[in-house]
Amino acid sequence: MHPPDTGDFGRPISEDDAEDLLRCICFKTGPPRTLGAELEWLVQERDQPERQVAADRLAAAHDHVRALPLQSALTFEPGGQLELSSRPAATVMECIDSLAADLEAVRTALAPAGLTLTGLGLDPYHPPRRLLHEPRYDAMESYLDRSGPSGRAMMCSSTAIQVCLDAGEAEPGPLGHGRRWRLAHLLGAVLLAAFANSPFRAGRRTGWRSTRQAVWASLDPVRPLSPPLDAEPRSAWARHVLDAPVMMVRRAEGPWYLPHGLSFRGWIRSGAPRPPTANDLEYHLTTLFPPVRPRGHLELRMIDTQPGEHGWMVPVAVTAALFDDPEAAETVYRAVKPLAETAGSLPAPLNPLWVRAARHGLADPELHYAAAAAFTAALEALERIGASQAVIEAVAAFHERHVLRGRCPADDLRLPALTEERGT
Repeated sequence: MHPPDTGDFGRPISEDDAEDLLRCICFKTGPPRTLGAELEWLVQERDQPERQVAADRLAAAHDHVRALPLQSALTFEPGGQLELSSRPAATVMECIDSLAADLEAVRTALAPAGLTLTGLGLDPYHPPRRLLHEPRYDAMESYLDRSGPSGRAMMCSSTAIQVCLDAGEAEPGPLGHGRRWRLAHLLGAVLLAAFANSPFRAGRRTGWRSTRQAVWASLDPVRPLSPPLDAEPRSAWARHVLDAPVMMVRRAEGPWYLPHGLSFRGWIRSGAPRPPTANDLEYHLTTLFPPVRPRGHLELRMIDTQPGEHGWMVPVAVTAALFDDPEAAETVYRAVKPLAETAGSLPAPLNPLWVRAARHGLADPELHYAAAAAFTAALEALERIGASQAVIEAVAAFHERHVLRGRCPADDLRLPALTEERGT
């Protein structure tokens, strides 16, 4: 008998092998050693941000930036958003310094065209416009359209700061990596609230401090969710991934296949439209968008892009300090542990804690209290982890301007043509 035809995607994978692979590749055991950050930006007209950049001008700007000798990986999102992804760094300052140098080069390259990088979690002016037409994005748009308009806004209008941290040591007891995983989901809501920076859509207030997070949470019933926190993370994540719906089945030629209601586990068992492979499983992982995504490391995906030239440094430094300094991690874990009762049994980001963080930011008293404790711990830890005086001062200024006052960047944002509030 001939083996099943999987094209160029590898050998078919069994259900047991898929579960073993997920448990091994998504949570890599070891002490925290490296961190990284991914910074996404809107590219806008410097002097008239409400005027949409013409597609040809944006394409020319992309080509110009691609020619730069950058340390970070440079990519572009479907709506033309620019993303810089740092290399894994041994220290917080190695990460920040490399990204800062690349951002300066990109800004300098864009300036003669009258363009700038704008720090907002969601385009506040324009409807989604997809500029990249590739099989992945064609399939993704068609799939997400089944659940409504949020998919296009996510793809083409949203930007975030993603902080990547090692998964850490496996801990004694049945939960294994559970403490750091649990911290990521409880502190993640606090980071979402503190750095919420997208209160507008289509020129109007939406009623959310982070409209970007509201958009992501409404993509479809499963794709943006985290697995239950009361289970051992490796097993819970493996089950979640295998039972999640398959967004697309890649083909060597022609449009990719969009299944209806087919989980990855179901795909393995049916072998249709072709048997899945380990390569397909790894690709399936890239189509799941929980706020904390394990990819060997932990990818924290809940922070809106920040305003100002150096605003992005603050969430990167604070997150690194709170996770990788042992004293700060212990302090902040005690501070956020009571938030589990507010979160309840629903998964992030649909539980009450995450919804309140996205809607109210630090105006929520419980999140305000936790954020104040977290920033105090971070400020004490930053010198211990080698942060520069400039970074420490930036975190202290954010703490004083926003956290202590129960405010987030969204509370400071104004648009020239503001109309009445409406929902998303």
